[in-house]
Amino acid sequence: MKTIVIIILFLGTFSSFAQQLVYKPVNPNFGGNTFNYSWLLSSADAQNSFTDPNAVDENTTSLDEFSANLNRQLLGQISRTLLASKLGDGLQEGSFVFGDLAIEIVESLEGLVINILDTTTGEETQIVVPN
Repeated sequence: MKTIVIIILFLGTFSSFAQQLVYKPVNPNFGGNTFNYSWLLSSADAQNSFTDPNAVDENTTSLDEFSANLNRQLLGQISRTLLASKLGDGLQEGSFVFGDLAIEIVESLEGLVINILDTTTGEETQIVVPN
């Protein structure tokens, strides 16, 4: 009985085959084939369902662009006029309120510091104009 078990184990070692397992990456960023790049990119783009909300619409006409540009210029002119009437000829130290924005202008060692606070959301921006 022992001899049969030994013979089966002995023959089992000769009949088994093994091979070395080798990992080859697919992604070229990790050492894979560089020709896989375009395939991986097109596959990722096909699966991507998100759109960029800030992307420029390619279907805009020249008239739409002109209208948007004119709108920006008019709003810029209005804001310059409001600032000039409120602040005078230059930026003076003090606190000012424009609708939901509270603006504080302070002279410091760094230069002119302008703190802008949106009172509705609590967001704050600081602009430093160096001396």
